[in-house]
Amino acid sequence: MEGGRLVRLIGCVKNYDWGRLGKESRVARLYACNSGDYHVVDQDKPYAEFWMGSHDSGPSYVVQGGGENGNKLTLKEWIENKPSVLGDKVVNKWGTNLPFLFKVLSVAKALSIQAHPDKDLASRLHSELPDVYKDDNHKPEMALALTEFEALCGFISLEELKLIVQTVPEIVAVVGTAHAEQVLELNKDGGKEKDKLVLQSVFTELMSASKDVVAEVIAKLISRLCIKNQERELTEKEQLVLRLEKQYPADVGVLAAFLLNYVKLNPGEALYLGANEPHAYIYGDCVECMATSDNVVRAGLTPKHRDVKTLCSMLTYRQGFPKILQGTAVNPHVMRYIPPFDEFEVDRCILPEQSTAEFPSNPGPSVFMVVEGEGTVTISSNEIIREGDVFFAPANTSITVSTSSGLHLYRTGVNSRFFEE
Repeated sequence: MEGGRLVRLIGCVKNYDWGRLGKESRVARLYACNSGDYHVVDQDKPYAEFWMGSHDSGPSYVVQGGGENGNKLTLKEWIENKPSVLGDKVVNKWGTNLPFLFKVLSVAKALSIQAHPDKDLASRLHSELPDVYKDDNHKPEMALALTEFEALCGFISLEELKLIVQTVPEIVAVVGTAHAEQVLELNKDGGKEKDKLVLQSVFTELMSASKDVVAEVIAKLISRLCIKNQERELTEKEQLVLRLEKQYPADVGVLAAFLLNYVKLNPGEALYLGANEPHAYIYGDCVECMATSDNVVRAGLTPKHRDVKTLCSMLTYRQGFPKILQGTAVNPHVMRYIPPFDEFEVDRCILPEQSTAEFPSNPGPSVFMVVEGEGTVTISSNEIIREGDVFFAPANTSITVSTSSGLHLYRTGVNSRFFEE
């Protein structure tokens, strides 16, 4: 088991067009530090995601003997050669694949309005369209803010939906007055199923509208908001809609934003997203963790493949503001974020000067990532760690991290609750 030692990893970078440019991007900085190649960053290129895991779309590599790249093994291959590093319980449930995928995101402009399929839908989509849906796994995920972080997530409450129908004539112009009347006739006691059906029909009608209709209506919306802006201060949602329209002109996602909750996270706050929940990240840096999957069903704010029919039919149409996770202290320097999914949990460790944190041994594997500062990690011997370092810790490995100058690191592992069951 590598003598219980840590294994250094080289991660993978993704240059999606919504990422931050060049050295402005935390992802680019981490990638340059992680790969040891500081000339690798192109100032004119967006650096959106830094991946750490075993997914085929962005594999991590194991640094062998002193870091030469002569014999590069992917983390997936390395685990397959010695599955004991995952621990018996993990292998019994997920086989020899790492069950979680760890990422850092640097978001300059909005990502698509999207949702991730549950396991059954993922299997079906993967078999029907393997080029679009790359695997057959579900993708519950959690975003943990590194900076102030903005997102759209889940549908607004019934009260807010009624207000939107009354105050945003452009939505009514697309979905029709009959749908608008249905929304206004809903009452709190009418039953959740009826609310869902009406919301689903309104959202589906909106997302399915023709490009010409959408373009015309958005033009009216923008000119109306510009006039309103001279009379009064625009609401946060109205201001957001103007921002989104600049990024994605004439895109139906600009209108859809009115129907979704606008969430702002402070550093250290997290949001988890179950299967079939609509969301779109808007701005900021976050650590993201998910089940090992890259399945995304998109329908707005994107130049990529859209699958409106699938998205509108798969959503839960649950309404109300999402729960914000604050984390639970496991020791003075470590907060733990435990979502309701077996595949992962995340620890956020912020060590001030001259301090130490213990990570007790765990029956499953962990991946650690240093985001800022430098320090020492100890198992059997001491090793210097600094910004950009990523390492894999086998199951049943206890770790001590200390720093003289300050250190900020994250650990992801299989959900502790999974081992307690």
